[in-house]
Amino acid sequence: MKKEKKIVPYLMIAPYVIHFLVFVSFPVVFSFILMFNQWNIISPMKFVGLQNFYRLFHDAQFFRAILNTLIFLVIHIPLQIATALFFAVLLNQKVRFIGFFRAAYFLPVIVSGVVVTILWQQLYAFESGLFNRLLSSVGLAKVGWLVNPGVAMPSIAIMATWKNVGLYIVLFLVGLQTVPPQLYEAAELEGAGQWQKFLYVTFPMINPTVFLVLVLSTIGGFSLFIEPYVMTDGGPLNSTLSAVLYIYRQGFYYYHMGYAAALGFFFAAIILLVIVIQRRYIEKETG
Repeated sequence: MKKEKKIVPYLMIAPYVIHFLVFVSFPVVFSFILMFNQWNIISPMKFVGLQNFYRLFHDAQFFRAILNTLIFLVIHIPLQIATALFFAVLLNQKVRFIGFFRAAYFLPVIVSGVVVTILWQQLYAFESGLFNRLLSSVGLAKVGWLVNPGVAMPSIAIMATWKNVGLYIVLFLVGLQTVPPQLYEAAELEGAGQWQKFLYVTFPMINPTVFLVLVLSTIGGFSLFIEPYVMTDGGPLNSTLSAVLYIYRQGFYYYHMGYAAALGFFFAAIILLVIVIQRRYIEKETG
């Protein structure tokens, strides 16, 4: 009986350990080995040392893809935080059918990303899209939402914000509901209005939530893939070619598996650097 009791905990954690070894540890180790080799899946691996990294630092298109991803983040993150916080404040009020509205705003999060992307692709269509029809109905010129290099990435950023904002609304709601009511009562006694209460009471109290949303939005933004892959395939003129999409192309279009692994590790290092910078400087201000 004692031996069986000792074995039971190991049996309980065995599924997680197996999953971690097979789907996390093995791919990471294999990719680390792969980035020093040349491999096209069919032929045997060929050790090339640091050749993949030499190619990486001379690959202008990859750095263009990183720049596109950063442009997306600059548009998407402030829009994501502002939109989520705005609706969270509204949904934190005591109004009728509040449960329905909260569920409705969260619904896009659980819908398949491909389905949402195809839906917005139809909305952005130049001739038959709803947005251009609305513009034409009021006498305005149609916009090439996905065919204009200067507009395509902001259009994708807007769509990505709509898709993910429900999750961050929930996080902000949790933060808002932890603010002690006594602070609002004290602010009212001092003569503070709604905006002053939000600025000097609400916002400082939810700063940890703001930082959490900032980090999660950054990580999610860096992984931009489905939207440009389905909507524009990186076009027009590579204006929506994200770093992850470029890595995918190298690996599964051209079968440059070793080079794709090197790109992936280098891009992961960039993400880690950005998160460390956010944690060191932004978290101090929001702490």
